[in-house]
Amino acid sequence: MSFDDQFSDRLRRVATRFDELRDAMAGGTLDAETFTRMSKEYAELGPLVEAIQTLTQARAEWRDLDAMAADPTSDAEMRALATDELAVLARRVPALERQIQLLLLPKDEADEKNAILEVRAGTGGDEAALFAAELFDMYQRYAALRGWRFEALDISETGIGGYKEATASITGRSVFARLKFESGAHRVQRVPQTEASGRIHTSAATVAVLPEAEEVDIHIDDKDLRIDVYRSSGPGGQSVNTTDSAVRITHLPTGLVVIQQDEKSQHKNKAKALRVLRSRLYDQERAAKDAVRAADRKNQVGSGDRSERIRTYNFPQGRVTDHRINLTLYKIDKVMLGEALDDIIDALIAEDEAARLAALQ
Repeated sequence: MSFDDQFSDRLRRVATRFDELRDAMAGGTLDAETFTRMSKEYAELGPLVEAIQTLTQARAEWRDLDAMAADPTSDAEMRALATDELAVLARRVPALERQIQLLLLPKDEADEKNAILEVRAGTGGDEAALFAAELFDMYQRYAALRGWRFEALDISETGIGGYKEATASITGRSVFARLKFESGAHRVQRVPQTEASGRIHTSAATVAVLPEAEEVDIHIDDKDLRIDVYRSSGPGGQSVNTTDSAVRITHLPTGLVVIQQDEKSQHKNKAKALRVLRSRLYDQERAAKDAVRAADRKNQVGSGDRSERIRTYNFPQGRVTDHRINLTLYKIDKVMLGEALDDIIDALIAEDEAARLAALQ
């Protein structure tokens, strides 16, 4: 099926809707709420309409150049120039068609949201905790490279530099869109420093990336919460350990528990815990909706299930392998520094887009 057979009707409807929105907003008769809603829709359709116009213009140029190149009465030099331009358009038009197809794909409403990052040590004891800390640092470096704000919310340390679990808020442009495929089990293979025989150990850590929910996304009733305060056992100075500043919030309907103790202020710990709880509830809601569309799950790169082994970091061989797309990079140092993480993330996004485009066929 050709591009036009698939999408011509949809493109006409998009262009018509775009014009309707423009005319309605220019009329000056809309109330504030309607005007805001239409403005948002108009802005969202803008890039698609621009791409449609560019494609239409490119195709018109193609027809003119094709006629010129095929006209035996035209100047030979002009025919040669037209042939060269046609070769450029032969690459440009399919690229524009793909761009439009991508713009027509259903949007993930969470893509533009900030994210809550949770990293937990899995199997492997101290080595797993050390690896969890390294993953947490990797995402912090990656966030810095992209100009995002990385705020550690809670860290439970092991005492030897490892993390039992660590939580952070990552704020910036398209954070969740780029990090959402990081959720899952990350496996490490290497020789621990404490291993005298030089034997390679396999350990694991789990990563969860949750879209950070706003209050308008998830409403939490106070009656559904049990809030316990107690004395913090973590680092933070004398006052942390001598006041009831730590907070444990239990969401009674779901049984979800969030503990926050990094701050000296009970109020700040409660606010941070609610941020995490709200995002976990929002993530559960998204997962429930995804389950309804389970037939489409096979077309996605990953489910976000923490039990799904997604990646192996093999230090002796210097390689990182993402098992979902069979991608192996032999630059583990740059990946751990965050510098080469985009190589993996870009490939995951491209694979997801290809799978969703194929589902439209």
